[in-house]
Formats: sequence, C-alpha cells, structure tokens
Amino acid sequence: MTESTGAHEARTPTEIDRIAEDWVDTLVTLSPELATYIGADGKLDEYSDYSPAGLEATKQAARATLAALEAATPVDDTDRVTKVDLSAEIQLQLDLDAAGWDARDLNVLASPAQGIREIYDLMPTATEDDWATISRKLTRVAGALEGYAETLRHGIASGNTPAIRQVREVLTQVRTNAAADGFFHELATSAEVSDALKADLAEGARQAAEGYARFGDFLENELAPAARADDAVGRELYQLLSRRFLGATIDLDETYEWGIEELQRMVDEQTRIADQILPGASVEEAIAHLEKDESRKLRGRDALQAWMQQLSDTAVDELSRTHFDIPDPVKKLECMIAPTPGGAIYYTGPTDDFSRPGRMWWSIPEGVDEFDTWRETTTVYHEGVPGHHLQIGQAVYNRAQLNSWRRLLAGTSGHAEGWALYAERLMEELGYLDDPADRLGMLDGQRMRAARVVLDIGVHLGKIHPETGKVWTSEDAFAFMRKNVNMNDGFVNFEVNRYLGWPGQAPSYKVGQRIWEQLRAEVKVREGAAYSDKAFHKRALDIGGVGLDTLKTALLG
Repeated sequence: MTESTGAHEARTPTEIDRIAEDWVDTLVTLSPELATYIGADGKLDEYSDYSPAGLEATKQAARATLAALEAATPVDDTDRVTKVDLSAEIQLQLDLDAAGWDARDLNVLASPAQGIREIYDLMPTATEDDWATISRKLTRVAGALEGYAETLRHGIASGNTPAIRQVREVLTQVRTNAAADGFFHELATSAEVSDALKADLAEGARQAAEGYARFGDFLENELAPAARADDAVGRELYQLLSRRFLGATIDLDETYEWGIEELQRMVDEQTRIADQILPGASVEEAIAHLEKDESRKLRGRDALQAWMQQLSDTAVDELSRTHFDIPDPVKKLECMIAPTPGGAIYYTGPTDDFSRPGRMWWSIPEGVDEFDTWRETTTVYHEGVPGHHLQIGQAVYNRAQLNSWRRLLAGTSGHAEGWALYAERLMEELGYLDDPADRLGMLDGQRMRAARVVLDIGVHLGKIHPETGKVWTSEDAFAFMRKNVNMNDGFVNFEVNRYLGWPGQAPSYKVGQRIWEQLRAEVKVREGAAYSDKAFHKRALDIGGVGLDTLKTALLG
C-alpha cells in the first residue's frame, strides 16, 4: 500500500470516502466542540453529552461505522489508507471503552474538565451573533459538567477511578474557573456588544462559574474519597493508551531501554555544546551563562509575541523557497498569547477554508514576564514551520484528495509531535540552529522528551529505575524530571502530574520522532541517488495525519 497524492489533482470520492465523511458529520453532531475546533457548521452553542448516555450514543455510532468500513472494498491506495487507519482508530476507541477509560478520564491537561472551558479560546468573537452564540453556550457549561460528573460517578460505583493526585490538581483548576471574577467574567466583560447582550453574557458567565463550583464540590466530596492512591495504570491499559497516542504497537520493554540510551546520548551532546558556549563549563554552567546574556532576553508579552511572529515569518519565507513546497494559504501562521495562564505551548490548526489560520499559542504562567530566545527558537520551529503548522496545514490544504476525516481529524500525537521533533532536528541540519546557544535550547527540549519516555513507561509499568535499581515510584518521577530539565519546580510539577494522569502521551513525542527518522532513513536507502528530502517530506505530509503503523505501510508498501 503506497500512497502518493498531489494537491491539485481532483479525486472522485469513493464509498470509503463517503463513510469517512459521514463519520466526521456524526462526530460534529455529537460534539459541537469538535465543530468549533475544525470550523465546521454545527450547534456551536451546545456541548457534547459527557454523560454515560452520550458516550453510549458515540459508541453505537462507532460500531456502525466500523461495520460499514469492514464491508467496503477499497478502490485505490488512498482508500486503503483510509480504511486501515479509520478502522484501527475506531476499534481502539471501543477497546478503551471496554477497559473503562472514560469512567476515570480526569487529568490535569486533556480531559473534559479543561476542554469544556478551553473551547472558548477558539470560538469566533467578531460579530454580535458570535457573542450571542457564546452567551447561549455559557448557560450550558453547568449541564456539560453535570453529565461528566455522572460518568465519573459510574466509575466510583465500579471502583474504576482516577488517581487522587489528578483529582486534587484538577480541583485547583476548577476552583479557578469557578471564581466570580475569573475567566468567564473576563470573557463576558471583554465583549463590545449591545447592553442587552452584555447582560445575557454576564448571566451566562455567572451560571458557568457556578457550574464549575458545583463540579468542584463533586470532585472534593465524592470523587476524591473514592480516588485511587496509585498513579500507575499498569501494562494492559498502558499498552492501549500507547497505541492510542502512537497509532502503532511498540515493544514497551525495548522502548524503555532505548529511552535510557537516548537520554544519555542527549546528555552527552549537551555536554559537548556547553563546552562550545563556555569552554570547560558544565551544562548547568553554560545555561547560567546564557541566562545572564541580555542580548538573548525578551521582556513582556508583547515582545515575546512580536519575536515569535518575526521568527516564524522568516522561516516560512525562506523554507518555502528552498526546502518545502508550502501552499500560499499555509504560509500564514499567527503567533498568539493564550488568554489563560496554564503554562502550555500549543498549536491549533486552520479551519477547512483557512478563514481562521493556524495559530501557535503560548499560555504564560502568572508572574512570568521574562523569556530567553535561546530556549524558544526551536519551539517556534516545533509549533510552526516546518513543525505542526506545515504538517497540519498541508493536510487541510490537500482537500482535493483527502476526505474530511483524513484532513482534519485523523492522526495521533506520535505522528504530529514526532514530526515536530523531527522538524527541530531537521532545522539543525539546515543550519537554522548553528548558534550553539539555540542548539543547546533544542537539546534541552530533546533531553526532556527522552526523559519522559523513561519516566512514563517506568512509573506506569513498574519498571526498574536506571539509577536507583529499585521499582519506580511517583516521587522518583519528580526527582528524575528535575534532574533532566532546567525549569522551575512549578513547571516540573505540572509536567509530571500530566504524565501521571495521561499515560502514554508524553513518550509518543520522542518515540514518534524515532519512527519518522527510521522511515526517512529506510526510504533514502531504497531510493538511493533518486532520493530527495523535499520529495519525501511532500509525499509524507500529503498523506495527512495517520497512525504511525499506517504511515509506515503507506510510505514503504
């Protein structure tokens, strides 16, 4: 199965395309938040049904779509990729449901507890009608949270609950959202609309905050007493979650050992670069030296945003003329400061018609007002071009060949984040990180991602710690992370809590990079003198987001 596409060659839709399109329509109907995310028409003033009944409706729709795919016959390689990848994704979701994941799905970063609030970051606000939609949606926050609590209560009843650490951390987030002068109040008061709509927004904000307050009471009084003490999820569930985030089945034990070796390789490489920055210096000493370099400082959010935008624009301009075929609509990337202080840096893709461009978001923690360019140069390449923005924007642009599911929804963090880490190393190859300080910043991130492979698999599978010689504990995870990142304790605590509550996701970045690099090397050997990086990248990105096992098959046959 080898797939090659071209953005300007129209393709006649097939039965499998229709099934995939119908699946997207179904998901948009069941999840108005998803409609907002991809810019589709839908009931944007409503929420998904997070209750057991809502989850059952999604499960029934998934089974019907899976049956339709099984009965359909592919007519070409594009169909074969769609059938294999969509079938695998739906089956995995059903397997996770059978394992009871939804009933315990509460974590500090990517559960409905955050998503119900975060969708407002993407909702249009240009017109009075846009704000009216937001106003109506605000009145439904409480109901969405009540449905979610009902699902978590099913977990309590069956003894299938999240870890107490996640409950406590999420409770802190929820109490912040519940503040009378918090996010919802600020959202409502930011609207420049009629007095009547302002009043409606204020009432909606009050109801939304109260909804989060009641959800906080549920977390504190019902879920916390029933929560598990142990953070580890065990091998069986972890294997499912690893597949979810990679779209590939890996040998977890071999990957753990590779992670230990890769981490040491990053440490050795950092040590060599540190000596270039300050002869004879350790990594820590070189970092301390750089942190005193005023020429590498940015102060203030406006300065950070302007610097990100300028660096991104330069990369897009230069790479589009040399190393990549970048379509005109994909050349626009907006660098944004996120409206909430969570600390994450993330990317959101363009809408299907590019009316909302791709955006890189920086969520700056409270009190942080100083930034080091040497740390973050590689971050802009990771989130922008040639990282996430090129990858996702290219798939959205390729609508002549790819159905909506392939363009907008398919893929895994192993594919996307693996590509973004691959892109960082590629920018080093292309000379964009020749400054040793910028390269040390890149290695700082790569070292962190390697450490996460070891930590995540180690804790959740109860592996032997490479340094202590004893079985991993959650407390080991915090000490291990502090040793391998040059970040403050607030960052370390948030990151480790994320890994403990979202098993398998963090390793998917570095493991995905490994698979991308292996694929490139194998294609290069196969094609010999005819090989071209530019052609390889176009062919791979034109496939769109798929699981990494599907990507291997599509590229290698």
